[in-house]
Amino acid sequence: MTRQTHQACTSFLAGKHATIDGSPLIARNEDNGVAIWPKKAVVHPAVDHDSPVTFVSKNNQFTTPLPAHADHYTAVPDSDPSAGDYAESGINAHNVAMSATESAYANSRVLGVDPLVSNGIAEDAMVTVVLPYVTSAKAGVQRLGQLVETHGAAEANGVLFCDSDEVWYLEIVSGHHWVAQRIPDDMYAVVANQLAIQDIDFDRPADFLTSANIRHFVQLHHLNPDGNRFNARHIFGTQSTFDAHYNTPRVWYGHRLLTPSAFENPTDQELPFLRHAEKKISVPDVAALLGSHYQETPYDPLGNGTATERHLFRAIGLSRTENSHILQIRRQVIPQLAGIVWQCFGNPAFNPYVPFYAAGDQFGPTYSADNQQFSPQNPYWAGKLLETLGEAHYRQNREQIANFLKHTQALGIQRLTAGDALDHPTAATLGAFNAATADQFATEMTTQTGNLLCANAEQSRLSFKMDQNL
Repeated sequence: MTRQTHQACTSFLAGKHATIDGSPLIARNEDNGVAIWPKKAVVHPAVDHDSPVTFVSKNNQFTTPLPAHADHYTAVPDSDPSAGDYAESGINAHNVAMSATESAYANSRVLGVDPLVSNGIAEDAMVTVVLPYVTSAKAGVQRLGQLVETHGAAEANGVLFCDSDEVWYLEIVSGHHWVAQRIPDDMYAVVANQLAIQDIDFDRPADFLTSANIRHFVQLHHLNPDGNRFNARHIFGTQSTFDAHYNTPRVWYGHRLLTPSAFENPTDQELPFLRHAEKKISVPDVAALLGSHYQETPYDPLGNGTATERHLFRAIGLSRTENSHILQIRRQVIPQLAGIVWQCFGNPAFNPYVPFYAAGDQFGPTYSADNQQFSPQNPYWAGKLLETLGEAHYRQNREQIANFLKHTQALGIQRLTAGDALDHPTAATLGAFNAATADQFATEMTTQTGNLLCANAEQSRLSFKMDQNL
């Protein structure tokens, strides 16, 4: 199997006043070019080296020195490490969350004057060389930005950061340049494989950060189509037919769910980067978005539209979704309990998000186990099995699937309520609690697998009923 890091992923970010409980959060579907690419979820303990160490990427030989001290952090790497870490998503000891990356595309004008760097920083390395070494979301932006400027970037990417107070989105827009915007506290953003940030206000450093001399770079090479307005999407991004069918419809549908009065067009290339939700956003809302496939529209691949309509746009929840996560930094609990990794393996249209305390010393033995070969007991493979059974006869089973997701969402909230009541939580006690949560969800998924198996067996086209008159 060959990993493809581009043409994939959907991201979501929400400020603390936009969510129902005041918790800033970031979320993303990590999609691949193939339907099966095993992932696992691990916890890296804090490490102190006698001297700084050097990181070398297995993917493209990107090389950089690392500090001697690395903080505790969670990660969701590829099970096969031969092509690199691809740690993708996690929360560190300072309750800084990071998700990398949202693959994007820079236009030919920009890449003609600042091309991507073949051995620059890429998706496989970002979480590994940034997350263990930062104490805030803004510091994460600054560290990654410095790495891009110093070593160059191998890909155009979007990267999500969050802490207990702020949410930031960084976009790598060329070989050595980047822009970043703080998501306003009362707003959200949906991003789908495009450079999405719009107007940059250089007089507001609390809300916007960029690479050094980016204005001079743009002016020198005549890159700005808008004159004095610095719209990063127009300057660095693309607006193609591919964007209109692969990317912008996902943003449109996210806005349709959370801001239904917007009445947008799914192929509009000027959909706003930021929106106000019409209701406070909850974790189940984000789960529904990341598992969506244009339900209640003609564009649903599992719906009743024409063959053309059902294949017109790329859905959000896919069979190629390997790791879907919601990273939440809660503000109403003590710091040890604040960071929550809502982890889903496979397509969230059919699979639950399991809540884990990021401060724990493990997700659970099955989550970190070697899983490159199929095992129904492994959470990655259990999720893939459940999504395949769920999609097989979706119309007949959609109520059962909806009930299962509702039930497991309630279970997740119940588990956090119980975990929050732990006395003097430590990494070990939270790790043990995480493992118990993993076991409980595994039981629920096994039950759902059996239910779908029985329901699908009744739908077989190899069934036969003898005519009563014969």
